[in-house]
Amino acid sequence: MPIQQTLSIIKPDATARNITGQIVAKLEEAGLRVVAQKRVKWKQTEARKFYAVHKDRPFYKDLVKFMTSGPIVLQVLEGNNAVSKNRKVMGATNPEEAAPGTIRAEFAENIERNSVHGSDSAENAGKEIRMCFRKPEIVG
Repeated sequence: MPIQQTLSIIKPDATARNITGQIVAKLEEAGLRVVAQKRVKWKQTEARKFYAVHKDRPFYKDLVKFMTSGPIVLQVLEGNNAVSKNRKVMGATNPEEAAPGTIRAEFAENIERNSVHGSDSAENAGKEIRMCFRKPEIVG
């Protein structure tokens, strides 16, 4: 099992409800280690850049608006198969389809306000981490 890093974002709906610690605990219980973390409030330009891959999708404008509506917690997680492990712990994007015990099953409000984001591949994890963190901020 390869040691990987992946990006995790705790979204504004979760930070507003003060459940950041509960989410981090679930990630750590799954064997992921937080090697970088910061709480920020994205500007529109940052959210647009991060979600540029979705710019032609109908939900893009609402996604950018939501992701700039309050603070978020950016994290680099590390562990064996971190990308797939994080995605498993997050659960399906639609909380109604998320397995019991997953972050989205327990904490998501709906499909749009689903509490967390995680990289969908090792390649995208690398890109997303570089967008959000400088190397010295990642401490193993």
